[in-house]
Amino acid sequence: MQTRAEFDQLSGNYAKNRFPADATVEDMRRAFSRGAVPPPAGVGSALRRLGGRPAIELRPDGAGEGILLYLHGGGFVLGSAETGVGVAAGLAVRTGATAYSLDYRLAPEHRFPAAVDDALAAYAELADRHGAGRLVIAGDSAGGGLAVATLLAAREAGLGMPAAAAVFSPQTDLTLSGASFTGRDGDDPLFRPDDIAAYVRRYLPEHDAEQAARSPLASPVFADLSGLPPLLIQVGSRELLHDDALRLAVNAAHADVDVTLESAARAPHNYQTAVGALAAADRALDRAAVFLADRLAERAAASAD
Repeated sequence: MQTRAEFDQLSGNYAKNRFPADATVEDMRRAFSRGAVPPPAGVGSALRRLGGRPAIELRPDGAGEGILLYLHGGGFVLGSAETGVGVAAGLAVRTGATAYSLDYRLAPEHRFPAAVDDALAAYAELADRHGAGRLVIAGDSAGGGLAVATLLAAREAGLGMPAAAAVFSPQTDLTLSGASFTGRDGDDPLFRPDDIAAYVRRYLPEHDAEQAARSPLASPVFADLSGLPPLLIQVGSRELLHDDALRLAVNAAHADVDVTLESAARAPHNYQTAVGALAAADRALDRAAVFLADRLAERAAASAD
């Protein structure tokens, strides 16, 4: 099966490029930043401020009225607006929406809930400027969990919900209690449990970390998800974080949220970030874009009635 061969090749690349055990945060940030890609042809790029933070606006030719807020991955420790450009631009092109890749604050310099505060401020500004019904939100890995936390924070703040959300390999349980966290150890080509635990330690407050880890805004898997918009979750079966996605989907379904779960057999973590280089990643973003664009169209039609 061609898709399985693609995933095997990507997994091999992941295994060869894992961070060495003695890598510092700065070492990892420099290496992670080398994965940033420029926006593709036909997508205009501009530096903006959004919710008080830097952001990259990505406007495809012929952009419609839809707006996408994108939150990059990196364990809340690595990454930037630039490293989010690849997936954000890929979704922008496919949906016709203007995307904003947000440069939220990183740990350990800025611990929880700094990232949530930044994402909420960005969302609130976009909702005020365009209306929540014209918005969608997406994110990968830690950014996927942050996207769900942003929805929860927006709900608690009394803000309107966006048309939809799409999350890729979301990290939603900072207590690391999912069965796959140990059950997939040795199969996940990118992470060992200690790797993810180290990111979590850097992100959570140094005092009362255990209590903070169970906060719905840190670990949305423990949240009441009632009232959230339609949600698409994509995950790979080789991931330590596989159960973070599955449990989020189950909890969303129990809360009467319209949820779609895609678990790709033998796919590694965050395979969608290989967009443009991996056909399976392109197909995954195709499906995500259809999901988001359809929900934007439904909200627009409802507003017009």
